[in-house]
Amino acid sequence: MRVLLIKTSSMGDVLHTLPALSDAVRMVPGIRFDWVVESAFADIPRWHPAVDQVISIELRKWRRHFFSRENLHEWRACRALLQANSYDLILDAQGLIKSALLSVFAKGARAGLDFYSARESLAALFCQRKYSVNFYQHAVIRMRRLFSLALNYHLPETPPDFSLDRHQFKQVGQTENYIVLLHSTTWRSKEWPESYWRALIALITQHGLRVKIGGGSPDELARAKRLAADFTSVDLLPRFSIDETVRLLANATGAVAVDTGFGHLAAALGLPIVSIYGSTNPIWTGALGDRSVHLTAQFPCAPCLKRACTYREPSSVTPACYTDLTPLRVWQMLAVYL
Repeated sequence: MRVLLIKTSSMGDVLHTLPALSDAVRMVPGIRFDWVVESAFADIPRWHPAVDQVISIELRKWRRHFFSRENLHEWRACRALLQANSYDLILDAQGLIKSALLSVFAKGARAGLDFYSARESLAALFCQRKYSVNFYQHAVIRMRRLFSLALNYHLPETPPDFSLDRHQFKQVGQTENYIVLLHSTTWRSKEWPESYWRALIALITQHGLRVKIGGGSPDELARAKRLAADFTSVDLLPRFSIDETVRLLANATGAVAVDTGFGHLAAALGLPIVSIYGSTNPIWTGALGDRSVHLTAQFPCAPCLKRACTYREPSSVTPACYTDLTPLRVWQMLAVYL
């Protein structure tokens, strides 16, 4: 059986889909996947043994200047790849209008989430087979459930298997013991206070471990530089690709993360990781892994699910919901798994 999977972004969403592929391989003999994904995340599907072809797209870029010569050329090349094969099933696992529109260009029966389950309800209009999946559960469970319905097998009760072999990314001769700090995130409300990061760095280095820290944007790199200042045991990293980051994580001793895509990657690799949650809810999107721990803010307005903190009462830190998620708590939890 040949399936075209459409799951374009974001990094966390793409990673959350891997266990569903692992289920399908076990339950449907001979099944193979092609995967449509944003080019920024194209490395991730290639890591899964059930994926043959990765069709990378750049919808965000195309939308800005669709009629430019370069973008039209790239879109036509993408459309040709979508139409090159006939599929037994085209599965839109994104549930957005943009992903549903992509499915129309491929050859095969189209399946996806129904009107009440899709993030954008109108996406269901493009599906020939529609499935109801409870929105209010972890994203990994949602994907596993959708695949089981679309491919007609009983949902396994086994723990999620990301099928990521950490050893394939290991560097021969690597003996350095280090912790990776994943401080970068998309919402201001998810940023752990800088004073806490520096206190955590001091705790880590006191126990003989190095720290590696970087960022993906100029602002994130500037913050990383501030956090690393005056510490001789901290390595300030340049902006890394996903492929470079997976190797950094695979060879690490452990990691600490806020709610960010690279935190999901670290957890999926089986790395000891403590993930810190304030404004977001790990019940729905927490980083899952064999040695992944969630520390969740216990605060009146948490999780608020807001991009910026609106709490206005006096507080020792900002965002205020992180008050009790101290560096010592984070270090003590991480140390258990090291």
